[in-house]
Amino acid sequence: MVRAVLFDMDGVLVDTEWFYNRRRCAYLEEHGFVFDEIPDLSGSNETAIWEFFVPDDPVRREELRLGYRDYQKTHPVPYGELLNQDAKPVMEELHARGVLQAIASSSYRSLINELVEIADVANVLDYTVSGHECSAFKPDPEIYLRAMGQLGVEPGECLIIEDSPLGIEAGKRSGARVLALKPHEGVHLDQSGADMVIDSLWDILNELG
Repeated sequence: MVRAVLFDMDGVLVDTEWFYNRRRCAYLEEHGFVFDEIPDLSGSNETAIWEFFVPDDPVRREELRLGYRDYQKTHPVPYGELLNQDAKPVMEELHARGVLQAIASSSYRSLINELVEIADVANVLDYTVSGHECSAFKPDPEIYLRAMGQLGVEPGECLIIEDSPLGIEAGKRSGARVLALKPHEGVHLDQSGADMVIDSLWDILNELG
């Protein structure tokens, strides 16, 4: 019996991965980078992303990383446009069935809060946690284990909804069953580590048992 569903945010509740790839490249082009095509770094963490773009100059890498934080503030994510329209009705149905729910995302707390407000799902959520509040990011399972602890459930009682390879690995290492939501067209993710790939968040309901 599934007692809790734990959601990743980016790529699951909001279709942000393609936006992140394009915004990042637009910023780097302003700093002299040239791209024949936009690198797809969907699912990577911040450290790995900046090492990819600037592998041999840690000082320059840090300058660009910090500059990008300011760029993000002036080029915010249009959550209202990118929101997965299935998120709210599916979460409301899970709540109606008595299933506990949490968001466990590597995004900053402020972005999680913004998404919760725009999606209008605060009343059906039982817990949210940011990777920045944990001692390690995904693929470390800490974020999911922390959510389970707060909800009072065991891994075998949980479904984790992910999209990226790092998130899938984190979910599997927590001991829970992991469903991978098929990504947006043009986003390529290795989802072979998941227990199942789903086409829609509605497919979660079929797995409740």
